[in-house]
Amino acid sequence: MKLLVTVKSLGKRKPALARQEIELSPAPETLRDLITATVALNVQKLRDKQESVALIPFLTGEEVEAQSEIGKVGFGSVYNDGVPDIKDAVNTAMQAFEDGLYRVFVCDEETIELDAPLALKDGNEIVFIRFTMLAGGLW
Repeated sequence: MKLLVTVKSLGKRKPALARQEIELSPAPETLRDLITATVALNVQKLRDKQESVALIPFLTGEEVEAQSEIGKVGFGSVYNDGVPDIKDAVNTAMQAFEDGLYRVFVCDEETIELDAPLALKDGNEIVFIRFTMLAGGLW
């Protein structure tokens, strides 16, 4: 199943931080399955990126333009040698959702229940909105 995933942050000037098409197999049946599959896919992409080595890194004009729209232009180097654990990453993502650090919208409708059934179709748009923590304060 192909889904269009957008990550947004309310504290940024540019509304969309990342937008990409992902393919999940099997199709997630609940929000918990969707978060788990998305985290596992991203951890696998990170592992693949850690293993690949570019001898001479360079960026094309198109890549610079695309990255500047996100707000960060770089070579995509991964400086952390640690191998991420999928189970720990999924647990962290679930805890962050339960703590209200991000929200998930499926086809412009907020999905709140982790174990409620999702009616996803090929090509649906999924939006993850991260909430920015405020620094400092009066406390």
